Amino acid sequence: MASLLTDPLFETSGRGPPPNKNFYYFAVTRSGVIWRWWKISLRAVDRYSKPGEMKESHQDFLDDTGLQSEVSMVFGRHILQYTKALCQGHYDYLEHLSDSLLLRIINYLELEDVGQLGRTSRRFRQLCGSEEFWEQAVRRRCNTVSAEVASLALEVGWRSIFFTSKLQLQKLISRRRLKTEEQQGEQIIFYLSNVKLLFLVSLIYVNPLQDIWGHFS
Repeated sequence: MASLLTDPLFETSGRGPPPNKNFYYFAVTRSGVIWRWWKISLRAVDRYSKPGEMKESHQDFLDDTGLQSEVSMVFGRHILQYTKALCQGHYDYLEHLSDSLLLRIINYLELEDVGQLGRTSRRFRQLCGSEEFWEQAVRRRCNTVSAEVASLALEVGWRSIFFTSKLQLQKLISRRRLKTEEQQGEQIIFYLSNVKLLFLVSLIYVNPLQDIWGHFS
């Protein structure tokens, strides 16, 4: 499972709380933590100040109450607790899996469980509501998915296809097919009208020339 972990395990950045305008970066890697800061001030004395950086091992960070206090002040207590857990070896493996692998796992869940999973984090909310997930759900439920259904899904979304009954789906496909035929008919009429117009214009310009040549012949 350790091979599934990316490096850094976690990283975030942002400005400090008012009136602090400094910019901070915090990361937890497999080997330690990185804390960086950029001093932002209108004072001339601070204009040429260089960015600072601090690197510590996981254990040193767990013992460093001063740095923990800064992390909590800038990014919040929940970030501090989460990163401390990472330094203690409590990894959230699911968060480090690829989207494609997570989607395969999610597809084995019941819909009620999928809804609950989508409320646990922003990433799972995006995955559980993604077109990829609902397309897989439709294809898993149906033996075959016709080209017309797939084309309709591009317009209304795979989630709508999943929750639409077969009868209602057939009606939607029939309406869409009729609309397509009407549009094609309008295009044919428009094309024929243009051809007819071009033919009439050609008669207008060609016949006078024929009359002139007939006069001199």
